[in-house]
Amino acid sequence: MSPQAEQSIVHSFDPNQYVGTWYEIARLENRFEKGLEQVTATYTLETDGTIKVVNRGFDPEKNDWSEAIGKAKFVDAANPDGSRTGKLKVSFFGPFYGDYNILEIDKPYYNYALVSSGKDYLWILSRTPQLTYPIKQHLMAKAKELGFATDQLLFIRQANQVEYESGRHVMPQHQ
Repeated sequence: MSPQAEQSIVHSFDPNQYVGTWYEIARLENRFEKGLEQVTATYTLETDGTIKVVNRGFDPEKNDWSEAIGKAKFVDAANPDGSRTGKLKVSFFGPFYGDYNILEIDKPYYNYALVSSGKDYLWILSRTPQLTYPIKQHLMAKAKELGFATDQLLFIRQANQVEYESGRHVMPQHQ
């Protein structure tokens, strides 16, 4: 992770507001999710303070759902107000943990987030299957500023997705 991204990690967020289902809007392609559509991540707080992670996606080639269950734990101690830093470790494979860093979150509503693991993994997440164009642009600009290869972002098809063309409504139509 670049020093800029390390400094960009959210210093204070409420895990109780972060739990629930998030839709994957965009990602840098990775071997774990290759070819998957309709990807969601569902987070549940456990009594031991860890977070249960359930990643789910549809593989159109196999016409089947894929699911990975893991566990995330906070790296830093809780802040004095009970909030946490957005620096976690997540594991889907036993004792092997990878970084899970929340680089930006929509506070106070928690409607979207920018998340990374190292410099090669990046996700744009949303509470809804679609995210407005200006918010996507904002998150992509932030990611680019932090050194991520945003030109390689893959936008993920979600169920019942409506495709919009940006700017079409203001362009003169010649017939």
